[in-house]
Parts: sequence; C-alpha cells; structure tokens
Amino acid sequence: METKDFKDARNQLVAGKVIHNLERRHMEGFYARNKAEALRIALSLIPEGSTVGWGGSFSIEEIGLKEAVKNGNYTNIDRDAAKTPAERDELMKKCLTADSFLMSANAITEDGQLVNIDGRGNRVAALCFGPESVIVIVGMNKLTRTLDDAMARARNYAAPVNAQRFSGDTVCHKTGSCGDCNMDGCICGQIVVTRNSNPTGRIKVILVGEELGI
Repeated sequence: METKDFKDARNQLVAGKVIHNLERRHMEGFYARNKAEALRIALSLIPEGSTVGWGGSFSIEEIGLKEAVKNGNYTNIDRDAAKTPAERDELMKKCLTADSFLMSANAITEDGQLVNIDGRGNRVAALCFGPESVIVIVGMNKLTRTLDDAMARARNYAAPVNAQRFSGDTVCHKTGSCGDCNMDGCICGQIVVTRNSNPTGRIKVILVGEELGI
C-alpha cells in the first residue's frame, strides 16, 4: 500500500465520526475520497433548473463545481460577471434568494461545528439565512479537534492568507499574522460558528479527502 492509502483509510474513519456529529446537529454529511467524487456528490444535491449562487471559495473551484454549474442547466448568480462594484453588491445580495448556495468553511471541528470568517459578511449571511440549501465543500486539511482549534485556524491562518488576495493596510496583510485589529478593510468583520442547521438538512457538508482551499 502507498502512503495515500493510509491517509485515505484514516480520513474515512475520522470523516465517519464527523458526519455522525453533523447529523446530530441536523446537517447532512458526506465523504468524498477525491475531487471528482466531491463534484459528483455536490451536483447530485443541486436540482437542474434551480438558481445557484456562491461565495468566494477556492475549494468549489478546485473540485470543478463552479465551472460545472456555469456550464450546466442552472440559473447562475455570478458576482464575478459584474461590471461595476455596485452591480457586484447587487449580485451578492441576490445570492440570499438562491435555491442553492455554494461555499467552503475556514474550519470544521470533529464534533461537527463550522467556523467562518468574513470581511463584509455576505458569505456567512447566506450560510445563516436565505438560500434553501447551502452546500459546503471542506477539505480534510481544515478539520480540527476543538472549537478553539478551529477559531485559531480561521483567525491565525485562513484570514491572513486570504488577506493577501486583496490590497490593504491591515496588520495581517502586512505581517502575515492576526493583529486583532479593527482597521478599515479588516477581513475578520464577522466570525460565525454554525453549531446547528435550522431547518434540518438545509446545510450539507461534503468532506473531501484531499487538501482544498485555504
């Protein structure tokens, strides 16, 4: 057996526990061994002809989900197609009315809690309320033991890395480390812990046995 086989065996064991805990929290959980399997599961959860929106996420791009939705029989709310900042804002607001919203998470705990950080809050807003279905694609690299570990990952790793995507003068953009700042352009404006899905089954989490996203 190769190293990847041992990693996959471990991932399947841990994912089974996480999925059980997600179900206790009224979320649906799935495990995909690889990106192709994750894409297949995700598309099975999105009815053809439905309206689909998404937040900023490398994970949904890396499994090919964004491209598949754009090329499929869906009505897309594509904020990246906006020609002006005002039009982009309107499209982000429209995502709150989508049938399905696609995103990742900054961290997930073994007991099934999701942790997300947003600068403006459009992504976590859709996670909390609006779209009928939220599909969360999460690489096993984002799995942590505890909620404290998940918060640390989100603030001390994911946020500073994401900050490099944008221009700005925040502490994490300049130093690569969280400075717990309240500066203009702070990428940590909203920190949301999702510990339960209401209604039951609205949030669907696909754990992927490959490293995805930030």
